[in-house]
Amino acid sequence: MPVRDELPVRDELRGKSPYGAPQLDVPVQLNTNENPYPLPEPLVERIAERVREAARGLNRYPDRDAVELRTELARYLTRTAGHEVGRANVWAANGSNEVLQQLLQTFGGPGRLAIGFEPSYSMHGLISRSTGTGWISGPRSADFTIDVASASAAIARHRPDVVFITSPNNPTGTAVDAETVLALYEAAQAAKPSMVVVDEAYVEFSHRPSLLPLIEGRPNLVISRTMSKAFGAAGLRLGYLAAHPAVVDAVQLVRLPYHLSAVTQAVALAALEHTDTLLKYVEQLKRERDRLVAELRATGYEVTESDANFVQFGRFDGEGATHAAWRRLLDQGVLVRDNGVPGWLRVTAGTPEENDAFLDAVRALKKEQGS
Repeated sequence: MPVRDELPVRDELRGKSPYGAPQLDVPVQLNTNENPYPLPEPLVERIAERVREAARGLNRYPDRDAVELRTELARYLTRTAGHEVGRANVWAANGSNEVLQQLLQTFGGPGRLAIGFEPSYSMHGLISRSTGTGWISGPRSADFTIDVASASAAIARHRPDVVFITSPNNPTGTAVDAETVLALYEAAQAAKPSMVVVDEAYVEFSHRPSLLPLIEGRPNLVISRTMSKAFGAAGLRLGYLAAHPAVVDAVQLVRLPYHLSAVTQAVALAALEHTDTLLKYVEQLKRERDRLVAELRATGYEVTESDANFVQFGRFDGEGATHAAWRRLLDQGVLVRDNGVPGWLRVTAGTPEENDAFLDAVRALKKEQGS
C-alpha cells in the first residue's frame, strides 16, 4: 500500500507503493520469473560444504572485495559470453537491484536524471527515485521494441546521466540488438557523458548472444547480471556487473562495508562450480518458453517475441478486461502476472506440468470469451 501522507517522507516517494508481485497459495505459480527447478542434490551438498567452511570464520568480517567470487564470475562471463573479462571488470552485490542501486548512488542522485524505455523493469524507476535521481519514461514502439530515432531524440532532449536498456526486456521479453545499444550509447555521450546500463538479467534464456563484448572501448557502458534466474538462485540474492575497471572502482565509493556476507559468497561460489548442470535447466526452460509461444498463438492469443524465461500474451480488450482475465486464470489455480501493461499478461515458463496447466487454463478462458 502507499506510504501514509502524514509521514515526512521525501516528495518523490510520496504516494508510491513498494515493488512486489502477489504471492498467493495456488497450485501453479508462474508470476515471478523464478526458475522452477530446485537445485540439484550434488550442488546442495556442495553448498553445505562451502557454508560449513565459511561458518568456521563467521567471527570475522567477510572478504570485503569478494576477490574469489569476482574472479569466478569473470571466468563464467568469459566462457559464456565470448569476451574476456577479468576480476577488475566485475563487481558483485546483493542481487542485481543492489547493483543498480549502487550505480545510481554513484552516477545519479539529486539534480541528476535517469531514463528508461517503458514498459520495462519498474525497479529502474523506483531505485532512481529512492536515490533522489529524477526519472524520465522514454518511448517504445507499438511492438515494444526501442525505436532508435525516438529514443535518441529523448536522450538529446533530457540529457540524462544514466540510461537504462533492458535486454531481454521485462515484462515484454523483447531483446535489443547491438546496433541499437551502440546508437543509444553514442547519443548519450553526445548529449553529455552518461552511463549506459544494459540490464541482462534474463540473457541466458535469449536466442541472441550477450551484449557483453560492447564494453570493450566504452568506459561508460555497464552490463548488469543476476544469479536469480539462470542459476535458479533467487533466494541467494546475488547480482553482478561487468564494466571498465574504473566503474568498478567508482561503485565501491558507495558500497556498504562488507556488504556481501561470507555465506552469500560461499553459496555463489558453489553454484558457479555447477554452471554446466544449471545451464542444462536453462535449455529445458528455453524449449518450454518456445512451446508456450507456439501454443498461445495456436489458441488465438497475441504473443510478444520472447528472449526471456517468460512470455507476454494478450490482447484483452476493454476496460478491466486484463485484470478480469488474470482473475479467471487464478480461479483455475494458475497465477500469472498483471504488470499493468494494458491488454497484456505475463507468464513465467515453468515445468512442463505447470505449463500444461497454464495452457489448459488459457484455452478454457478463450473458449469462455467465445473466440
